[in-house]
Amino acid sequence: MGFTDVIKRQTKIDVVQRSRGSLSTASMSWFSWLFTLRLCSAALLLLVGSQLGLRLGLQMVQTATCTQWGTPSDQGLFKDGDVVIGGLFSLFYNPAARDNGFTELPHNKPCTGLEYLPLQYIYAMVFALEEINHSNSLLPGVKLGYHIRDSCALPSWAMQAALSLVGGDSATCDQPVPLIIGGSSSITAMILSRILAPLSIPLMSYTASCPCLSDRLQYPNFFRTMPSDIYQARAIAQIAIRLNWTWIGAVIANNDYGHVAIKVFQEETQGAGVCLAFIETVQRENIVMDARRAALTIQASTAKVILIFTWYTDVRELFLQLANINVTDKQFLASEAWSTSGNLLQDPITSKVASGVLGVAIRSSAIPGFEHFLRSLNPSLRPDDKFLWEFWEMVFGCSPGASPLSTNSPSPTDRLSQKASLPPCSGRESLEEVQNLFTDTSQLRVTYNVYLAVYASAHALHSLLSCPNRDSSPGNISSTCSSPKQIKPIEVLHHLNNLNFTTPQGEMFYFQEGNTPAKYDLVNWQNTPEGSIKVVLIGRVDGFDINLDPSAIQWNTGSNQVPVSVCSESCSPGFRKANRKGEPICCFDCIPCAEGEISTHTGSLICERCPSEFWSNAKRTACVPRQLDFLSFNETLGFILATVAVSGVSVTTAVFVVFIYYRQTPMVRANNSELSFLLLLSLKLCFLCSLVFIGRPSVWTCRFQQAAFGISFVLCVSCLKVKTIVVLAAFRSARPGAGSLMKWFGPGQQRGSVCLFSCIQVFICIVWLSLSPPVPQADLTIPGLKVTLECAMSSVVGFSLVLSYIGLLACTCLLLAFLARKLPDNFNEAKLITFSMLIFCAVWIAFVPAYISSPGKYTVAVEIFAILASSFGLLLCIFAPKCFVILLRPEKNTKKYLMAR
Repeated sequence: MGFTDVIKRQTKIDVVQRSRGSLSTASMSWFSWLFTLRLCSAALLLLVGSQLGLRLGLQMVQTATCTQWGTPSDQGLFKDGDVVIGGLFSLFYNPAARDNGFTELPHNKPCTGLEYLPLQYIYAMVFALEEINHSNSLLPGVKLGYHIRDSCALPSWAMQAALSLVGGDSATCDQPVPLIIGGSSSITAMILSRILAPLSIPLMSYTASCPCLSDRLQYPNFFRTMPSDIYQARAIAQIAIRLNWTWIGAVIANNDYGHVAIKVFQEETQGAGVCLAFIETVQRENIVMDARRAALTIQASTAKVILIFTWYTDVRELFLQLANINVTDKQFLASEAWSTSGNLLQDPITSKVASGVLGVAIRSSAIPGFEHFLRSLNPSLRPDDKFLWEFWEMVFGCSPGASPLSTNSPSPTDRLSQKASLPPCSGRESLEEVQNLFTDTSQLRVTYNVYLAVYASAHALHSLLSCPNRDSSPGNISSTCSSPKQIKPIEVLHHLNNLNFTTPQGEMFYFQEGNTPAKYDLVNWQNTPEGSIKVVLIGRVDGFDINLDPSAIQWNTGSNQVPVSVCSESCSPGFRKANRKGEPICCFDCIPCAEGEISTHTGSLICERCPSEFWSNAKRTACVPRQLDFLSFNETLGFILATVAVSGVSVTTAVFVVFIYYRQTPMVRANNSELSFLLLLSLKLCFLCSLVFIGRPSVWTCRFQQAAFGISFVLCVSCLKVKTIVVLAAFRSARPGAGSLMKWFGPGQQRGSVCLFSCIQVFICIVWLSLSPPVPQADLTIPGLKVTLECAMSSVVGFSLVLSYIGLLACTCLLLAFLARKLPDNFNEAKLITFSMLIFCAVWIAFVPAYISSPGKYTVAVEIFAILASSFGLLLCIFAPKCFVILLRPEKNTKKYLMAR
């Protein structure tokens, strides 16, 4: 296959691939290497043949002029110099060729449809080179030239133009360019880089942004002044995080540009609570149908913020579809591909649908003197400038007239015949008052990238020609200084990799793996009083640093209030998030924190438990100190129990008075009056000890209340037990042969027995309170804001021994009284003791589980209730019948009645 066939075949491949959108990295890798294998041999042959004179045959065939193969001869701008820099720009656009497939390369057939912005890029390169040529510090004594060609926005023409630039002109013996500024798209840049890599010729792009081009193994000769798309996707992700947008829809181009960007966006927002409500893809070949589908998805979604990562032509169709269904309440996030698009800004549909757009744009910078340079351009001063000639015809609608054209240019007659319908210009035409994209220098973005590329090339050449220490140069580079006419591309490549300089604007510039530091502008579309939309700078991106002023943004609502875009409203303090099953993490329910737990900030994932000394407030937003709670005399329960206790003391005292007053009566004397008085005294102590349990516990009250309780009840039960024993002994002594039994149960023995039983309890209490006494302590285990201050039992064994001893005396007393209940006597006290001890035992058996299960201060209330209930049971069962006889039935208060059987 010949070189011509390779080019034609490659062009067909380009057209097919273009019709399918952007090439993937894998397909580009396969295609580029295949093409390189075919093309490099031809390219090298042309270069080597030029140097060895093997192209003399071609020169003999050409009679007057020679042209580069397959490239229109008038599609270029040339200026000679000591060193010539190549330039490739997509100046012309031929829609007819793209619509009908364009399967064959046109030979010497020019493109049509000149575009203003690419023309501005060309003159930015020309301006920068002229500025450098007039510099005394940069490349002094070296004149830079340029060979600028148009690629017609076709990778196939870009390949031809690049080979023409690196191969030189066979007729005029022009030297090949050592460097090319070009590759207006990522696809073109990948193809050109692969083709030029075997020749070590640097390619510096000003717009190619595909992250794949950062791979130095595949593209070792590629450089760019345009940041990788990774950085703008990261910037947009950080903006979404900063503005608290957690529910975002996305519309992306169905190619590497869109898919890589959305992947980086998701990676950057992972863990930050940002979710994508949907991802819609659009493809240029089916843009109407895809845009309609995406518009319906946007309309149905609850997401208020929509991220669009595609070309401005796709966005224009999407906005049209949104306008048709009246969707005007969405806030759009724009990628650099359309954030500053003049076509969208001038479209009336845009102002209806997409006001307040917030976007990332290629960073802008002023170029001093550039506007004056543009407005001073005139075909009469640049007769060989065919680009300026055609631009003049488009702007002023007249022909500048015949100009002395260089060789290979159409004759004046041919040129005039092409524009025969245009009148000649008067010569007074000027760009001073012209306002269009070409003359607009208010925001130089891609233009500034071209400007930087020229300066980067100049500084690399300056470093090369200034003869630095060459010992660090590669071994294949001569150790002698290069002259401008002997520059090798590999030397330029080496110095570009080590480049570091300060731009005329005062910025540090360097290449890191072929990339420049990521810098972007953050722009906002704002409505003007005239009803149009203007692009306003509201922040900048410098690497990973984002400087954004939200107050300067005009949102789609027309206000300065940041719009809210969430699937679920953030949980306020006092609540926590609970994810919904099967839904993204941004969609959740808000669950109130449990008691004792709090959440102090918005959007809490968990509720934090308060320390044991604190409890949550009513709103569950703060931990407050727990309030000490205890059974006090001021509350109803404490007051009632205290009243009952005082009543018991009063009744006991009344009974005591009655017994004192009637102490000589048979009823009092017959029942061991001494033990009865001692029993009344112990009952009074039982009633009084319950009062010690009420009130704020202290160290001494905690010790005294249990000792008083234990000793009082032992004294009371001991009296009853001795009384029961005396009853049994009295009846037993009445039997024959048992007369001496009562001498063992005289008054002294009775008092001694009561004292012995009581001393045992006193000993137990002394040991218990000495070794491990109860202490006042807050019961923090019980939930609630109020915590009970109680006397905590440091030793359960001690308290158990006190209760067990009382229970032992009570059980033996009950058993003895039960045995004596049927003794033949008209007034048998054993019956009364039996009933009283039954009540006493029932109360204290029920007390144990109630005491254990009662919470907080109710534990104390249960113990007080048990004391009062058992005390009243003993008092009423034993003394109520006696008082009834003494006071109401005095006729029965006789010895005869009492002794009757």
